[in-house]
Amino acid sequence: MQSPKIFQLFEGLKAFSEARKEQDLDIEDIRINFLQDNREIEILDLGAGSKKVPGRHRKISSVTKYSTSSRKFNQLYQYFTGLTPAENIIELGTCMGLNARYLSRVGKGNVYTFEGSEQLVKAAFSKDKPSNIIPIIGPIEFTLPDFLKENPIVDFAFIDANHTYEGTIIFFEKLVKHIQSNSIIVVGDIHWSKGMEKAWKEIKEHTQVKLTLDFYECGIVFFDYPAEKSHFILDY
Repeated sequence: MQSPKIFQLFEGLKAFSEARKEQDLDIEDIRINFLQDNREIEILDLGAGSKKVPGRHRKISSVTKYSTSSRKFNQLYQYFTGLTPAENIIELGTCMGLNARYLSRVGKGNVYTFEGSEQLVKAAFSKDKPSNIIPIIGPIEFTLPDFLKENPIVDFAFIDANHTYEGTIIFFEKLVKHIQSNSIIVVGDIHWSKGMEKAWKEIKEHTQVKLTLDFYECGIVFFDYPAEKSHFILDY
């Protein structure tokens, strides 16, 4: 890697993951419980749906297995959250609430997690919900604009809902109007489909974007970078 900044970011990520090896293991206990829970819930899917868990009724165990991020990437999102002021953290797509729990451990303010399916949120936080996690239920195309009117600054945002070209671009355009120079936006599943590939390409070309890191499962978007606009593909 040619850029000292990128080397610093990548080495920082590896050090962060190593330092937190024994932390947040209670969240992994929650994951294990979900993986063993074969209750079916009715899911209102307002996006592209799931490739591996189709249908309106899905087992909690299957949703957890196929639709949640791994601990490795939960920690990656924690790391990049920590590079921002981390006061207002937004997650689009709650799923089983595992990533929201991880983000809540490093945030300095609230984690606002948006989800279209009320039953999914109820299942995710049926036993306990950290006080700094605020679920916002309903179609995100409506709930997000309303939220941003009252909360105009976005420090960190994770776009992991809808998974269509149109939805991803709409969410990004709404969020980018509320970022600061030290904000970070993460886009999940950037290579999930041709539509998501197209969305990622357009996001990289956005005039406010200065640097992107492609970890295949997700893309990290920076708006402050001391060199010319750059894009890196990293193996993590």
